[in-house]
Amino acid sequence: MAVETSRGSGRDEGAYPSDTHGDGWVRFAGVMLMIVGVLNVIGGIGAIDDSSFYVANAHFIFSNLHTWGWIVLITGSVQVLAAFGIWARNQFARWLGVGFASLNALAQLLMIPAYPFWSLALFAVDILAIYGLIAYGSRERTG
Repeated sequence: MAVETSRGSGRDEGAYPSDTHGDGWVRFAGVMLMIVGVLNVIGGIGAIDDSSFYVANAHFIFSNLHTWGWIVLITGSVQVLAAFGIWARNQFARWLGVGFASLNALAQLLMIPAYPFWSLALFAVDILAIYGLIAYGSRERTG
């Protein structure tokens, strides 16, 4: 006796019924924004607290490590909040995420003297999140 299984309507098994093209990029951008935001909060606290995590005696183009710690801490906090809004499909949160990911990308480039490879990695993740939010974030749901 053979049992035959049906796959349903032919859709991908991992796809949600209401998914449109690009929804995965938007969810990915939200997750990346959340991860970068949490890492920025942790890194910002470390910079404010004079942690040994950062390179000692680094010379910055603008201000010092404490100032950049506050900038990164505030940017990370907003990124975490924007990620929740992106998952709720709020357009204001999407643009807030784009804006603060852009600001964070610039801040990470200016923090290269403190922790070079870490800054470049966070910069790359910010660029991917910006791409996902701009290229696919404005798509309307169908159905």
